[in-house]
Amino acid sequence: MNAPVAVVTGGARGLGEAIVRRLHADGYRIAIADVHPAPDLVSELDGTGATVREFAVDVRERTELERLRDAVVAEFGDVQVLVNNAARTQAKPLFEITPEELDDVLAVNVGGTFAACQVFGEYLAGRGYGRIVNMASLAGQNGGTTTGGHYAASKGAIITVTKVFARELAARGVTVNAVSPGPQDSPAVREIVGDTEALAAAIPVGRLGDPGFVARMVALLASPEAASVTGACWDANGGLYLR
Repeated sequence: MNAPVAVVTGGARGLGEAIVRRLHADGYRIAIADVHPAPDLVSELDGTGATVREFAVDVRERTELERLRDAVVAEFGDVQVLVNNAARTQAKPLFEITPEELDDVLAVNVGGTFAACQVFGEYLAGRGYGRIVNMASLAGQNGGTTTGGHYAASKGAIITVTKVFARELAARGVTVNAVSPGPQDSPAVREIVGDTEALAAAIPVGRLGDPGFVARMVALLASPEAASVTGACWDANGGLYLR
């Protein structure tokens, strides 16, 4: 029996890369869909290309997502898992965000996630099984603006997108969930906040998050064992937001 297939948008670096590594270690064949190339990651995980391949995709373009779906099916076979991780932000003061910047962040984060849920959700439902995991954020829950108010707004919208697709697809064998990380121990966070020691001290558990742990959360939601979980948003924020 062939190994299951997972598509990870924004999988070339950062948290997406951690998710790719985890799913690959769990035995998935991985399609990395990103505007950024990841030849070193692909070569490291599987230089033969038999279990990891990269696809140049701009999630703002629905036609590119449709081509991605068709290409992955042609090269790997049936897809079982979609992880929507592609995202964009620009850390700017709230009242300095331009209309163009707002449109761009919403187009990638919300529009890309929504369109991918449509393109792959319909495909998965037609086969009676699938797992979709959308990457939200603490910023979308508590209204934090450190990473940009437009980013926070987009991540809050992704939680709602998760719920509406979960409700629509539940009876057709497809679960749709979100993972909402807080600040992670990652280059992106260090670039934005600078002083990570002060940030870690402000987190109730006293440390930044571990991208590897977030990836394990995604892997669990992507697994057959998570069949009874849908429409959920799992938090990993160190106690910064309690609900």
